[in-house]
Amino acid sequence: MELTWFNIIEILGTIAFASSGTTRAIRKQYDLFGLFVLGFVTAIGGGTIRDIFIGNLPVEWLSDFTLISTITVTVILTYLFYRFMDKLRWWVFFFDAIGLGLFTILGIEKGLEFGLSPVIGLLLGVITACFGGVIRDILSSEKPLLLREEIYAFASISGGVLYILLNFITEMSHEVNAIFSVLLIVLVRTLSIRYKWSLKVPFKTQPPE
Repeated sequence: MELTWFNIIEILGTIAFASSGTTRAIRKQYDLFGLFVLGFVTAIGGGTIRDIFIGNLPVEWLSDFTLISTITVTVILTYLFYRFMDKLRWWVFFFDAIGLGLFTILGIEKGLEFGLSPVIGLLLGVITACFGGVIRDILSSEKPLLLREEIYAFASISGGVLYILLNFITEMSHEVNAIFSVLLIVLVRTLSIRYKWSLKVPFKTQPPE
């Protein structure tokens, strides 16, 4: 089977998020079944929600053995090499940021492929990129990264907007535009962590009594 750039983005994003989910499960001391559950939901959660929204049924991973096998191999390799990976503290962050960028582009392309507007395509990109992580965080009993003060969804949006603009105002190929957009997303995520940027509300809210 000949791989298109669209397929390559999907596979790379799947590897990145599956590794991120598996690493979280290992750190939470989940059993082997838990490793696979967290690896799978992180990799396919956002895409599943996206496909349901646009009526792309059955959802893609149910009919694509490549995605299932990619996730399975990634979970196993992450588990086997975790001791080495754990020494590299940036590992999970790096894979999560890469996955965020790749899946943002993937979601936008899927929306445009279905004839939807660029704005809806951008929304689908954010859903594809962020909601697998939301499910991962909920299952691992952590506050979803999407709802924390740090920059996450905004990084996805910034790269998605750049991708759409580059496609409309330049004659560069989609592949080149995707590279620039993913790099922007990773850069925004990295700088936001490095300099503690956030979208914190300017006033404190009081819970209802």
